[in-house]
Amino acid sequence: MTTIDLNSDLGENVPERVVSDDARMLQLVTSANVSSGFHAGSPEGIRETLAAAVAGGVVIGAHPGYRDYDNFGRVDVDIDSATLQAHVEYQLGALMGLASAVGGRVAYVKPHGALYNTIAHDERRARDVVAAIRAVDDELILLGLAGSAVLDIAEASGLRTAAEAFADRAYLPDGRLVPRTQRGAVLHDSAIVAERMVRLVSDGLVQAIDGTDVRVVADSICVHGDSDGAVQMAAETKRRLQAAGIEIAPFARA
Repeated sequence: MTTIDLNSDLGENVPERVVSDDARMLQLVTSANVSSGFHAGSPEGIRETLAAAVAGGVVIGAHPGYRDYDNFGRVDVDIDSATLQAHVEYQLGALMGLASAVGGRVAYVKPHGALYNTIAHDERRARDVVAAIRAVDDELILLGLAGSAVLDIAEASGLRTAAEAFADRAYLPDGRLVPRTQRGAVLHDSAIVAERMVRLVSDGLVQAIDGTDVRVVADSICVHGDSDGAVQMAAETKRRLQAAGIEIAPFARA
C-alpha cells in the first residue's frame, strides 16, 4: 500500500497572534513541525503543543527559522554562516529540551519560511543548516522541499532526508513554490487541494501555476497551520487520500 505523511507547522501561537488551531490539527496530522521560538510562539505555548503531540502520538519535528518575529520568519535575512549555524543549533537544543520535558523526542528538522525556501537553492546556507543539525544530533532527519539542493547536500553529509510537498501552495514550473508575494501562491479550496494531493501521491505530478505538470515525489505533505481553512483542507486531504487507498503514516519514528 502507498503511504504518505501529513504534517503541519504548529506551536506558533501567542495570545496576541493566534494563527492556528493546534488541537484540531493534531487530530489530523501524523507529524508536527513545532516552532523553535525565533519566528513565532512562546516557550509555554510551544510546550503545550509538544505535550499535545505526545499525547496524540504525533511525531515531533523541530521548525527553526530566522530570528525575525515581526515578519513571522517569512522574509529572507542576510546572515553569515557562523551566526546561522549557531541560531539553528540554539533552536534545536531548546525544542529538544522542551520535548524531553513532556515525554517526547524530536525526530526530524524542517526549517521554516524564508530559511526553508532559501536553502532549497542557496548551497552556502544549506550547508550551514546541515552542519547545525549534524552538530546537535546526526540521527535527526532533514525534511525539505522535494528536489531541492539542501536534500542533496544533507544526503552527501550522511544525514537522512525526507522530501516534502505542499498541499496549500502553488508550484512554479521548476518545482519551487510560488512566492507568497505573488497572486495565487496560497491555495484555499479544500476540494481542489485534496485532489491535487491525491494526484501527487498516486502519479507524482502536480499542476504548476502556468498549467504545466511538475514531477514531485514526496514522503510528506504539508498543510500550513496558519492558512485560511487549514483544518478543513487537512481533513479533506486526509479523507480523499484514504479513500484512494493511500495510508496516512509518519515518515519518522516517534
